[in-house]
Amino acid sequence: MLLTSALISGLGLGSMYGLMALGFYITYAVSATVNFAQGSSMMLGAVLTYTFSQTLGWPWPLALTAALALCALYGMLVEFVAVRPFVSRGSNAWLMSTVALGIVLDNVVMFTFGKEPRNLPSPLAVTPIQLGEVGLGVYPLQLLIPVVGLALAGALHLVARRTRWGVALLAVEQNRDAARLMGIPVKVVVLVAFALSTVFAGVAGALVAPLFNVHSDMGTLFGLKAFAVAILGGITSAWGVMLAGLLFGVGEALITSTLGSSYTQIIMFSLVIVVLALRPNGMFGRLEVKKV
Repeated sequence: MLLTSALISGLGLGSMYGLMALGFYITYAVSATVNFAQGSSMMLGAVLTYTFSQTLGWPWPLALTAALALCALYGMLVEFVAVRPFVSRGSNAWLMSTVALGIVLDNVVMFTFGKEPRNLPSPLAVTPIQLGEVGLGVYPLQLLIPVVGLALAGALHLVARRTRWGVALLAVEQNRDAARLMGIPVKVVVLVAFALSTVFAGVAGALVAPLFNVHSDMGTLFGLKAFAVAILGGITSAWGVMLAGLLFGVGEALITSTLGSSYTQIIMFSLVIVVLALRPNGMFGRLEVKKV
């Protein structure tokens, strides 16, 4: 039962990493840039969901919808303020500016939301699942997270293949100049990609908030792990980063349950280094061939 519990909790945690890593994939695909404040976006989703549902007393669906809408606006702000001005000048300073904007958000939340961690109650995270007389040691929410994560990944795949916006996104991914000549508003597509990226992070934050304390620094380590997952899976592959997230989460859970949490980060990030040394483009990434 210990192994089963570790696998289920690992899949839940891995799905959260995968969702955040999908955000890195989307922005990199359409603009060759990423939002290094993705962890802050995840924190924002959790904090806003808590604020709307617990402080203001809104129903959970309304609170989640409002939180994700504000996360989308924050993603647009990141692109417009911290990415676009530097990319238009051919500068890589967006690397630092997105980090800086994330730090600003973390501190704004700390001063407004407070420093004390808070618990976001959920009926799906109260009673562990029982199989007869045996408890699995996991909550129903931990089963829901992988379902939501994979459903969103599937929805992204369908949108990219079956809708006008998805076709535009794929066109921009393949050739920005050609897409612009075909009348596709490249800047709008990039803006929407950043909004969608932070929405995925916000969903991850809202889903795991009942399992962790909600506070202004909660997204820092999660964001770092999500970026590691994105690189590990191959940031050019949507399903690759999602699968890498699941593997990373399961690996963490198994190491924690067998060796203890003290060894988890040491072993997992050592494995990341080894895998990237063997597969520089990630486990499921592909080497880009440029014609000159």
